[in-house]
Amino acid sequence: MGSRSSTARDGTNSWIPESAFTMVDNHNPDQTESKPLTTELEVLSHDATAANADLSSESTSTQQHETAHDALTGAAGEVQSDVATATAVHDEPDYDAADFAAALANFDREQAAETAAAQNLTAEEVIVTGTVVKITDKHVVVDIGLKSEGLIPLEQVLDINGVSKFQAGDSVEVVVEREEPEGGYLVSYDKALRHKVWDRLEQAANDKVPVKGMVLSRVKGGLTVDIGIKAFLPGSQVEVRPVRNLDGYIGTEIEVRVIKLNKKRGNVVISRKELLEEDQNAKKAVTLSTLEEGSILTGTVKNLTDYGAFVDMGGLDGLLHITDMSWGRLTHPRDLVNVGDEIQVKVLKFDKDKQRVSLGFKQLTPDPWLDATERYPIGAQVRGRVLSVTDYGAFVELEQGIEGLVHVSEMTWSKRMKHPSKMVKPGDEVDTIILSVNPNDRRISLGMKQLQDNPWEQLEDKYPTGAIIEGRVRNLTDFGAFIEIEDGIDGLVHVSNLSWTKRIKHPSEVLKKGEKVKAIVLGVEPENRRLSLGVKQLQPDVWDTFFAQHRVGDVIKGKILRTAQFGAFVEIAEGVEGLCHVSEAVDANHQPVQMDVDSEHEFKIVKMNQEEKKVGLSIRAVGEEASRAEVESYKEREKSPKGSSSSSSSSSNSSSTTLGDLINWKRSESERD
Repeated sequence: MGSRSSTARDGTNSWIPESAFTMVDNHNPDQTESKPLTTELEVLSHDATAANADLSSESTSTQQHETAHDALTGAAGEVQSDVATATAVHDEPDYDAADFAAALANFDREQAAETAAAQNLTAEEVIVTGTVVKITDKHVVVDIGLKSEGLIPLEQVLDINGVSKFQAGDSVEVVVEREEPEGGYLVSYDKALRHKVWDRLEQAANDKVPVKGMVLSRVKGGLTVDIGIKAFLPGSQVEVRPVRNLDGYIGTEIEVRVIKLNKKRGNVVISRKELLEEDQNAKKAVTLSTLEEGSILTGTVKNLTDYGAFVDMGGLDGLLHITDMSWGRLTHPRDLVNVGDEIQVKVLKFDKDKQRVSLGFKQLTPDPWLDATERYPIGAQVRGRVLSVTDYGAFVELEQGIEGLVHVSEMTWSKRMKHPSKMVKPGDEVDTIILSVNPNDRRISLGMKQLQDNPWEQLEDKYPTGAIIEGRVRNLTDFGAFIEIEDGIDGLVHVSNLSWTKRIKHPSEVLKKGEKVKAIVLGVEPENRRLSLGVKQLQPDVWDTFFAQHRVGDVIKGKILRTAQFGAFVEIAEGVEGLCHVSEAVDANHQPVQMDVDSEHEFKIVKMNQEEKKVGLSIRAVGEEASRAEVESYKEREKSPKGSSSSSSSSSNSSSTTLGDLINWKRSESERD
């Protein structure tokens, strides 16, 4: 029996005894050749050759990649040698068992070589070019030349719109990460990108060269930007000033600078703020060298606030205050400018040390108040637009920068209007009359009622003093009642003109709101728009009657109404009061008289003042008057003849009468009674 040659994995030839193949033939006498072995080896040879071809195409791979390639190529060569030997055996009818064992050993070595190659790729993160086979809902399946296919997580290859960047048949570079327990290899598209761009990013970071990137999405603390690989842009590094809404940057291309790299973790941190600051500082240096007060320049509106707008003048921001935007009134800066507008401004103030600039916009046009007096003479009729309405009036814009106030009192001749909004509202076009102009205070007083007929001018002829009118009580106050006699015309009945006889504290004691009453016109003041009315004047004046019927010295009866420390008020007629001072409230013996309320006494009128309607009373004077009457009565009695004895006495007493005589006479008169 002869022997057949076989190529070992190390490339040397070994001889396999023919008895080994004969043993195989004897095991199956009906089979003259070992076709299953030949078929299996052909398949292995085909797979190994395909692997060899794929790995050989990666001429740009790393040294580890080349090592893996050589391992697979060696394995394929050994398999081919074994196939040649097996072909020779095919020609022979007998097989040696040693040849079959060697073929199985070669197959195991091939499998081990493929596993080793995959492990080398995984450990060294070698870039491998594969072909997209298909796309599933979770992975992109890639043929990477190994026995099993590679799986790229789908999220790694999605663009900003969520669409895969690759389709079946496309080439893609990946890094093998690990073999999955369920089969296949997990590969990374992101890592392959990082390996390709890492050197470029390191160079850009060292040289501080800006790179361009596309903002992909917003993440916690900032943005994700595609600069070849996904990099993190912190929110604080997006703009020079803090940005509230980062979503607006998504989908935009920006220039950034690499400020931090971590190759081991694959982290890249970038900044846009640094580039903006450098550009801003360069522009600021140029601006500061040419900036001066009074200069006019062009700037870009950068930001708006409630109090003004910040304008970028080339690396330096200036404040355009809302009061310097327009000669007229602005409720908000956005009424005049918007962010991004290019406007001309004038430098009002410049603090070079603090680098603060105050700008003006309205200063580019003349102040309309300079010739306001000539353009708006007093008495001229002008038309304007109502800007705002307040409790005290309405502001009317006559032109850009010129506005006047129509005070509530100048809107209508009637006093009935409670609020200006009852007549005008913002946006209304109204006709007015110029009442006064004050350019220094930038104020113009306007009137609206002056364009209407003044009902007060004809009021004096229509309602002369003494005329009796009838009206409705419109309002009651502490000092009187307002009575409407016609539309817009109210007259005042003062509380003192409600009654002759009653002391009224509030008009509600006599009148009710809405009640119709008659009154007499006491006076008209058209210039002050005043109409004085009286109610009590429709009745006779009890005071006039009293003064006509009484004189000083009259003794009258009165009732105590109320008392005070200085005396007592006494009712001496209906509606007529007099005052008895405490010094006058004594009897003939100069003893105080008890002055109780509602008690009645006799009083003597000691004083009368018709103009002031005052009457002075006295109890003491009544006693003195009685004493004088008694003296006169005693004298008359002594003069009459009563006999000789009395005659001599009379002659002696006729010449003088003493107080003792009077007392004795009164005592005898009382005993006689």
